Amino acid sequence: MTKSNITSYQKHPEANEYEGYEFILNNKKYIHRKAKITPKKIGQFVTLWKRNREGMTCPFDEKDEFDFVVINCEKDQFAGHFLFPKNILIEKKIITSKQEGKRGLRVYPSWDNPDNKQALQTQNWQKLYFKSTPFDMK
Repeated sequence: MTKSNITSYQKHPEANEYEGYEFILNNKKYIHRKAKITPKKIGQFVTLWKRNREGMTCPFDEKDEFDFVVINCEKDQFAGHFLFPKNILIEKKIITSKQEGKRGLRVYPSWDNPDNKQALQTQNWQKLYFKSTPFDMK
């Protein structure tokens, strides 16, 4: 990916803690976040919300114009990213459609070993959208 392919780069100031921004690459709109390691749970957490007209936080909606959500992850010598298509996030009830979505989610990169059934199930569907990055490219 070269910078010349990226257009309409815009920071999400309220998601600054998660390196939030959006950009267009090859006519597709991406929302970006960087996940954080939390002290008590396996996996990494990331917020994924916007403000509605009343100024309240709410999940992204299927009507919002974007194609993918990119979530970068790092831990020790490991690095990688998830590239979730919008339709999968709708299917998994993270993006609002027929019912309200979520304002955040936990992701489980390939190097994590979840210790409960729900986390394992989540990692199982997420792994289809995960790409590890060689350490020397970090």
